Amino acid sequence: MTEAVLNVSGLTKSFQMHHLDNTLHAFRDVNFSLKQGEFVLLKGPNGVGKSTLLRTIYRTYLPVDGKVMFHSARGDIDLANAADIDVALLRAEEIGFVTQFLVARPRVAAEDIVAEPLRLAGVAPEDALDQARHWLNVFGVKEKLWKAYPTTFSGGEQQKVNLARALILPRRLLLLDEPTASLDAGARAALTKRLDELKKEGVAMIGVFHHPGDVAELVDRTIELTMVSEERRPADVAV
Repeated sequence: MTEAVLNVSGLTKSFQMHHLDNTLHAFRDVNFSLKQGEFVLLKGPNGVGKSTLLRTIYRTYLPVDGKVMFHSARGDIDLANAADIDVALLRAEEIGFVTQFLVARPRVAAEDIVAEPLRLAGVAPEDALDQARHWLNVFGVKEKLWKAYPTTFSGGEQQKVNLARALILPRRLLLLDEPTASLDAGARAALTKRLDELKKEGVAMIGVFHHPGDVAELVDRTIELTMVSEERRPADVAV
């Protein structure tokens, strides 16, 4: 039986708009599980809370209610209530987040940014750089840019660096928030191939995609989110 990686139950998120004296409800009572090697696609209209759900699982946002049970290699932990130091450790070792935005550090070369996760994992610096250059090439970053600073890159080129860094080291859980939004067709194809490799290695993935057709063959299930105002629970629908 395939091992469960994540169990989400009763997850609810809202934002208190103090200046408006109002509460904005993102999603309510979300329930689903995610297994090793499973790829789940999040769908729903704009503003339904897809990205917010991913950020709540990643613990960028704290939920109002519910549990996010992550079955770590170190033991089970509820991310909704975990200490910040434990969340930071899991992000460094087991949970990845791929966003369409790269917050590039000034005066750090693209190849060093991509190699960093490997160096932190104990890979020798030269080996880490070799792998970083490989993935920069795979995602279509020109060799003349590898030693340049991504702060000077276009949005599309920054996104390629972002993907190379995020996907260079397999994680137990990978959250994908619109990773293809700024990519050309070649980079999107490279991303799909890399996600397929990670899936076969047992990485559990859940994501939102600007071009869902790119990953159609990888998707095991679809979770359809609906507006909270409709007073319907999100449905976990098999594809």
